[in-house]
Amino acid sequence: MSIHTRHNIQIAGRGPATLVFGHGYGCDQSMWRDLIPAFARRYRLVTYDLVGSGGSDLAAYDRDKYATLHGHADDLLEIIDACADGPVVFIGHSVSAMIGLLAANKAPHRFIAQVMVGPSPCYVNDADYVGGFNREDLDALLAAMDRDFLGWTLKMAPMIMGAPDRPELAEDLADRILRNDHAIARHFARVTFLADHRADLPGCQVPTLVVQCTDDVLVPREVSQYMYRRLPRATLRVIDNVGHCPHVSAPSDSSLQIERFLTTVLR
Repeated sequence: MSIHTRHNIQIAGRGPATLVFGHGYGCDQSMWRDLIPAFARRYRLVTYDLVGSGGSDLAAYDRDKYATLHGHADDLLEIIDACADGPVVFIGHSVSAMIGLLAANKAPHRFIAQVMVGPSPCYVNDADYVGGFNREDLDALLAAMDRDFLGWTLKMAPMIMGAPDRPELAEDLADRILRNDHAIARHFARVTFLADHRADLPGCQVPTLVVQCTDDVLVPREVSQYMYRRLPRATLRVIDNVGHCPHVSAPSDSSLQIERFLTTVLR
């Protein structure tokens, strides 16, 4: 099985630098559809599905390998080696932002910069750290997913997407989550929401743009402030938007902030 088939890799555009896009939990690469046109004329673009998601090869999902995000980070480095030309900027949404962090820490020479959209190194409140959830609430959320994946998805999708004036976006997100293998999705949810990568932030030497929404039910603004203070080379931009998916619900603002960042790192 080739790496292209394993991850359903798609390549578009041309240019002296490569932008690699990684999607969030329950999603697939099509979530970047409204940002791709803004960059396709100037950059080589690589989109892919995490193993276990979207159009990836589900048979390649190894629960031991993917028991932590490090397995996905290793996949990302393989994708970059196989598909990227020139300097690489990784653009990761939500959990993929942490996958990009781990990959950049392991092989910083492969990245010129990274963009984190709605990232969180830890979703669990801990002493003075505000992650957004108490551990017991997060355990209850995961237990609800185990009991009724359909009901959980239909309830959570509107909260994750936000964009209350565009309910079709939440419907599309729910549909994409439900297309995934439910057993894999439940396993990946635990890996995603119980991970703690706060200790990995100071080791990142790659210039990083953190994009945060003003109102995000999954990631409070305290998280982006925490990351801004601990990432050595961070830039923080806040988008006036409700939800966890600004690249979908506010694509113009998202692409504007990303483009401004790219002009500073790709000179």
